[in-house]
Amino acid sequence: MTVRVMLVSPAMNAALREARFEGDAPLDRSGRERARAAAGLVPETGLALSGPSERCRETAAALDLPARTEPALSGWDMARWAGRALDEVAAAEPAAVAAWLGDPSAAPHGGESLHALIGRIGGWLDALDGPDGTVLAVAEAAVVRAAVVHGLGLPAQAFWRLDVAPLTLTELSGRSGRWNVALGRPPAGPPAGGTW
Repeated sequence: MTVRVMLVSPAMNAALREARFEGDAPLDRSGRERARAAAGLVPETGLALSGPSERCRETAAALDLPARTEPALSGWDMARWAGRALDEVAAAEPAAVAAWLGDPSAAPHGGESLHALIGRIGGWLDALDGPDGTVLAVAEAAVVRAAVVHGLGLPAQAFWRLDVAPLTLTELSGRSGRWNVALGRPPAGPPAGGTW
């Protein structure tokens, strides 16, 4: 059966603005307002899911999605780097950051390697079976990027070349072993006269 998977990246928060490794931080005021404004634009679906982070759950609620929390959609486990600014970690541990960026198997932070993240999200993606063949999930940008890398069979290093803006929709359609991708558009197109 062909499955349509719509992944919505969560709205903005302070950690994202400050280039911090994802911690479990809430949306900021602007993020909540933008998510509420987009509530009527999200496509209807048979199954709505949310990553377990506060940011994902708050975005799903602001979008009026009856989303069930899905542990498999957890953000990238950064262990001891979680919540710290990239600049701070790079200054304190330049060799570790270089290894993390250059080797998809490296996990100098003590959490998940890039290969592990892609494998975890790929396993979730390939096991999907929505009630009507459609799944909508609010998921951290790293999860969306990992799904695209897995879905298209890209080398892990391609992860670093993908950008996922807050509150955009990335759509994968197909089935295990054969996915097509539509990247980073607003859930129903931008409102008349501009963007969100």
